[in-house]
Amino acid sequence: MMKDGKVFRVIQENCWDPEVRIKEMDQSGVTVQVLSTVPVMFSYWAKPQDTLDLAQMLNNDLAATVKKYPKRFIGLGTLPLQAPELAVREMQRCVNELGFPGVQIGSHVNEWDLNAPELYDVYAAAEKLNCCLFVHPWDMQIDGRMSKYWFPWLIGMPTETTMAICSMIMGGIFEKFPKLKVCFAHGGGAFPYTVGRISHGFNVRPDLCAMDNKVDPRKYLGSFYTDSLVHDRGALRLLTSVVGEDKVILGTDYPFPLGELEPGKLIDSMDDFDYKLKDKLKAGNALEFLGLSRKQFE
Repeated sequence: MMKDGKVFRVIQENCWDPEVRIKEMDQSGVTVQVLSTVPVMFSYWAKPQDTLDLAQMLNNDLAATVKKYPKRFIGLGTLPLQAPELAVREMQRCVNELGFPGVQIGSHVNEWDLNAPELYDVYAAAEKLNCCLFVHPWDMQIDGRMSKYWFPWLIGMPTETTMAICSMIMGGIFEKFPKLKVCFAHGGGAFPYTVGRISHGFNVRPDLCAMDNKVDPRKYLGSFYTDSLVHDRGALRLLTSVVGEDKVILGTDYPFPLGELEPGKLIDSMDDFDYKLKDKLKAGNALEFLGLSRKQFE
């Protein structure tokens, strides 16, 4: 992959070849995989029509893959979010024509955080269509103090996700759109660990934190999902305790280095998690979030 004429990332055929993916899924015991575009392809920075053209190309290709292998793949579309009117139209097409249960969106859209009023129509459409939203961090700071040690991916991504959650909570998005189904990548970033600090700050400085929503952030625990990609038993235990056992979904970041190389291994390693909970984390919660049933994949 190239960006501004420079090599951005070297990718392998498992990024685009479904047959290779299925072979690797079989090797690791994955029966069904949810597919979404690589976040660098969001292209919110581009001209709206150009991003729409790219989104439609990506979504059409994804739909063709799902149609060819309906028992193995589920698709999440991508949208030109910098142009909300176009984004709503493409969301409608993703759900009504392509059969996607949801879309993937970035942790921010250029200068808009996810509480931006410009995005309200997108959220309203998602509620109406029962279209779930998977929020993935992107466009992290890569220069200055963040330029070394892979900090944009190790620190920047969790920070982006935390900001996305706090923006939606403090911006009142879950109050305005209570039926919205949202899942945040990478275990919700730092939010599950720092929610106490966030809640405390909200209550001691409401003049700074409660400007757009008077509800304590802690009260939204259990109203949104995160994935399970935390790479640590203690972190996963904390995540399921804080966010809720019904709200954590197996995430892999396949096929990239920061992903879980053996999908589900961390969940399976949890001796204090019973079979019922492990099944929720590996399948049941995802199906609930996506509005799908196991029978569709039998």
